[in-house]
Amino acid sequence: MAIRTSAAAHAAVLSLGLLLAAAIGRCASPAIAAPAALTSEQSAVRETYDNALKNFQSILRQRRAQIDARQPLPNLPGQALYLARVEMMSTYKDLTDALPSRIGRPNKLGIPPAYFDADNEPLLDEYRKLFDVMEAPPASAQTSETPFKDVVDLATVVARARGLDAADAAVAGRISLGLFFAETNGKQNAGNARSNTYKGSLQTGPSEDRNGRKKWAAIKQSIAAIDPALSLRDDKEEARAGNIDHRFNHWTAVRDALMNAHADIFPEVPAIAKDLPNPIDQMKLFELIQIIPTPTRAALRSGNLTGYRISDPRIMGYLRNNSVFAFGRADRGRTSASFREILDAMWLFNAKFEQALAKFAEIKAGKPQ
Repeated sequence: MAIRTSAAAHAAVLSLGLLLAAAIGRCASPAIAAPAALTSEQSAVRETYDNALKNFQSILRQRRAQIDARQPLPNLPGQALYLARVEMMSTYKDLTDALPSRIGRPNKLGIPPAYFDADNEPLLDEYRKLFDVMEAPPASAQTSETPFKDVVDLATVVARARGLDAADAAVAGRISLGLFFAETNGKQNAGNARSNTYKGSLQTGPSEDRNGRKKWAAIKQSIAAIDPALSLRDDKEEARAGNIDHRFNHWTAVRDALMNAHADIFPEVPAIAKDLPNPIDQMKLFELIQIIPTPTRAALRSGNLTGYRISDPRIMGYLRNNSVFAFGRADRGRTSASFREILDAMWLFNAKFEQALAKFAEIKAGKPQ
């Protein structure tokens, strides 16, 4: 049976509801209309961030105007851009620490929202485009039609020569492809807008390249026995490179860089994969061999890889110069970190390593690379 009420009862209920709503509105409206005033410290960090954002925008415009007008660029033209980007993100992190309500939506770059305002995505798009121009290879650079597969093939055969079985050698190949993306966003023969020393597909210096060539010569006979076709390709690339800087032939640049810094670590890949089952963590560790080689090797020898702690201010500085513990007062104020904390702080590399994983899957599926 339906429950019926009279029209009078409806009217009474409606009137009571309107009175209550008005009363609640009178109580609530002052809070809505007058948000809490910022403290002097909150106002200061907001102003600092606003100024850092304006400075980043200004430097982006300046570099774009110089490039479009074909004007000479200053020495290390990317350094000012890099520092301005770091300052923008640092001051934004300070702002969101002081005002958590400023933490916004996720961004397409995968940067934690507390460190970056998604409304500024176009600025980082322009940042990347400018670096692509400033780090373009020289006209004499020798490219490869299969740059990604080259990295995997070279790393895999080197790992086999170092004693790994096929499965673990494939892991070494996957990790090395991650290095290529970490160092140059997967662009072969790249220059470096922040350094006059490091160049090429895996960003080595002249002495590192020479050292890698010597190490490669020492194992070339083993390489030829494992993969004769690859050895023949190597002979052709060596002849092709001739007397140019070997860092600007993609094949020789990758080969020598891997031999210089990473080949000696390849025998430890099985143990590393056990300690760090996440493929991206594995890539991060090998990237640390690029950034802080001596502490990373010490951590590998320690028997407690993720718990190994560094506290040398110089090493912490190297990390910050490579976007690790670089953003915000809390991160910059760190005086030590375990390797687990360092790996977690390398979130700016995540997107690059995800690209590498996707490209590696395509290679294994037989797609042209």
